[in-house]
Amino acid sequence: MAFEKTMRWFGDKDPIKLSDLRQIGVEGIVTALHHIPNGEVWTVDEIMKVKNKIEAHGMRWSVVESLPVSEGIKIHSDDYPRLIANYQESLRNLGRCGIDIVVYNFMPVLDWVRTDLHYKLESGVEVMYFDFPTFVAFDAFVLKRPGAENDYPAEIVAKAREVYKNMSEEEAERLAYNIIVVTQGFIDGVVDGSTPDYKKVFLSYIDRYKGIGRDQLRANLSRFLKDVVPVAEEYGINMAVHPDDPPFPVLGLPRIVSTKEDLEWIISQVDSVSNGINFCTGSLSVRSNDYILDMIKSVGHRIHFLHLRNNVLLPNGCFHEYGHIEGCVDMYEVAKALLIEQRRRIREGLKDKDIRMPVRPDHGVKMLDDYTREANPGYPLIGRLKGLAELAGLEMGIERSL
Repeated sequence: MAFEKTMRWFGDKDPIKLSDLRQIGVEGIVTALHHIPNGEVWTVDEIMKVKNKIEAHGMRWSVVESLPVSEGIKIHSDDYPRLIANYQESLRNLGRCGIDIVVYNFMPVLDWVRTDLHYKLESGVEVMYFDFPTFVAFDAFVLKRPGAENDYPAEIVAKAREVYKNMSEEEAERLAYNIIVVTQGFIDGVVDGSTPDYKKVFLSYIDRYKGIGRDQLRANLSRFLKDVVPVAEEYGINMAVHPDDPPFPVLGLPRIVSTKEDLEWIISQVDSVSNGINFCTGSLSVRSNDYILDMIKSVGHRIHFLHLRNNVLLPNGCFHEYGHIEGCVDMYEVAKALLIEQRRRIREGLKDKDIRMPVRPDHGVKMLDDYTREANPGYPLIGRLKGLAELAGLEMGIERSL
């Protein structure tokens, strides 16, 4: 069967069109109903509008990424009963429409984080960069989150102070806007770009996590899984949690989907194939790429969706993205281990939906004609096409060798 070739598409507002993706050999689309506010029900009618549009272009809606988990669910607010009932109903409706993989994440307030969205490499391509001292400068000195300086190593805070001293007011504002709004706005972030005092609103969301540490957030995730996985199982859906990006605490908030032990704990909460993982090498390799293969050995039987991309790891917790098959991740060994896992599923006679492993080239370098067209941060057309072609060639070579 091998990997199903997919690409992420952000709906009608995405500058990259379905017709573009069809031309480059994409089999399945990864998308969501971005126009529906977080916490509201996805109706059958709204799901089918998008599904029919995708199928009219000769592709399938392969994966929902993401069905957002509201902040009220993550903190288990008083509104939890309504929010979880809406989430369950959305899952039922997706199952009724024949969509069988749903990605979610449990990152508090902030999804993926980068400090530079246009980091130019020597070759002339652009990638996204995370500079830890710059992020701490944002948190402690631009956002001015109370107690921020106590949440990071002293040497990083010292570097952050120097970074901030060398920033102009305009640079500081741009950094904050990129982190809070630009990187989050097209993936259902908590703060809308039209919010006047967006930093104040952002701080208010962080403040809601007072008293919620790692153990409590884990307990809230466990409750969520016990409420939604039985529904997903009944309606033929495999849930897939996305790892934290980056996989360590930021903003004084806990992270609970960062390590091999975290992933093992998550799948242990509900013993069902429907309780699974979105395996993202780009996120997981930042903490340490040494045990990526150990993760596959341990939790590979619950991997339902693949984000395959690479990083270059730098000192002080910094990193930048670097295409797909080259970087700190040994992508040959990773792809081989995943293809072997898929063959095991086939041998054991699992259902097709449990054998499937859609893959998308997560993010991509900005290159060539990407400089002349619009795209969401991290999602250029040509750079992702390059990644898709590289992964497809790698997969074919491994399949033949097996």
